[in-house]
Amino acid sequence: MSVTEPSRWHYRRSLASRVTLLTTMAVGLTVAFLAAGAYVTVRMQLQSTLDDSLYDRAYQTTEAPTILNTRTGSEVPAWALVASDLRIALVYADGSIYRPEQLDDPPELDEPELEVARGDAESSIRTVPGGDVEYRVVTVPYGEGQALVIAQSLEGQHRVLTKLGIVMLVFGLLGVAAAAVAGWGVARNGLRPVRRLTRSVEHIARTEDLTPLPVEGDDEIARLASAFNQMLLALGASRDRQRQLVADAGHELRTPLTSLRTNVDLLTQASSSDGPDLPPEARAELLEDVRAQIEELTTLIGDLVELARDEPFTPVVEPVDLTGIVDQAVSRVRLRAPSLTFDVHAEPWWVVGEASSLERAMTNLLDNAAKWSPPGGTVTVRLVGGALTVDDEGPGIAEADRPHVFDRFWRADESRGLPGSGLGLSIVRQVAERHSGWVEAVSAPSGGARLAMRLPGTPVPAEHVHA
Repeated sequence: MSVTEPSRWHYRRSLASRVTLLTTMAVGLTVAFLAAGAYVTVRMQLQSTLDDSLYDRAYQTTEAPTILNTRTGSEVPAWALVASDLRIALVYADGSIYRPEQLDDPPELDEPELEVARGDAESSIRTVPGGDVEYRVVTVPYGEGQALVIAQSLEGQHRVLTKLGIVMLVFGLLGVAAAAVAGWGVARNGLRPVRRLTRSVEHIARTEDLTPLPVEGDDEIARLASAFNQMLLALGASRDRQRQLVADAGHELRTPLTSLRTNVDLLTQASSSDGPDLPPEARAELLEDVRAQIEELTTLIGDLVELARDEPFTPVVEPVDLTGIVDQAVSRVRLRAPSLTFDVHAEPWWVVGEASSLERAMTNLLDNAAKWSPPGGTVTVRLVGGALTVDDEGPGIAEADRPHVFDRFWRADESRGLPGSGLGLSIVRQVAERHSGWVEAVSAPSGGARLAMRLPGTPVPAEHVHA
């Protein structure tokens, strides 16, 4: 057994058996406490009643008719000599004891009784042994220099308490057994919805059928089933997205791969001894086309890998200056579209996030504007209050197409002949959502398209705000 993983036997038991065991233990402890309380209460009540009875009889004895004690000249109550349930004695101040009847094992009398005989105490009551029997002994004053001792055997009381203990034990065991049976029945019936839910989950795990589970009632099991249904919906949506991504990726990869294979075949045939002769200009054009197709495939594969990251974004505790990100993105896109003019105005805005992802998103926005702007056109870039807007001078986006601009692999009919995979703007939306932002497509004042991305942040770095 591993030291770092201690044995937990109760985890190896079924939930029904654990509920039954806990119910039995709870009832057993309750019965034990009640039995102990009842036993102690009865014992104390019996002893209190006996003490009161002995005191009453002792004080009554001091006033009852008496007979003469031949040793001392004092008299002893006549009725006490024939009382079968009592033992009577006289204790004198000098320590001597007179017993009217001879017993093999009389109660042991000691200092408390002598104190009463000497007048140092008003009375005493205690339990003393007498052979194999215990006695309850009451001592009261009985004239000058002597005390009357009345003792009663506790054997009858012990018999009653023994019978009571046996009865409580038997009924307690029967109660625990009944509690165990009841607990087992409650556990079996109460956990029936859990067993149904378990069978349904096992069926889903075995068949991968993500059909939602039926929900009945409004208890904890129903809420658990509802939560599981929400998980199934999320899992189904994730699986559908993955399937759609694979299908769309296969469709998008087929065209550049086919074109690349065709160009490679032409170059291979031209390089063979019996192949056609290609002019140097045609060979250079084919090689340039192959290079461009490889770059397109590289970009497409990178975009697919970026979009396939379905794990939640882990915040990077690093302030990022969006102004610098915008400048870097504009500088990069300006090299790709030297005929365009970029009108940039960026106000300071700091966010906490991933600088590389933000730069890629802004570059994709600018690439999209550069692709649709006519030669010699102007791309207007504004960063104000955390809202980045990129306006182009192209034909704009139809109102019916605007909700789909940021979908994966979506391309307008007008862009079918243009380069691109339809993933750039999807990456923009993914990056914005990872940074708790949003994106939208609207019409620009110039008549073209305006793509906006809003990111939460502050005009100054976070450490300046805290300072």
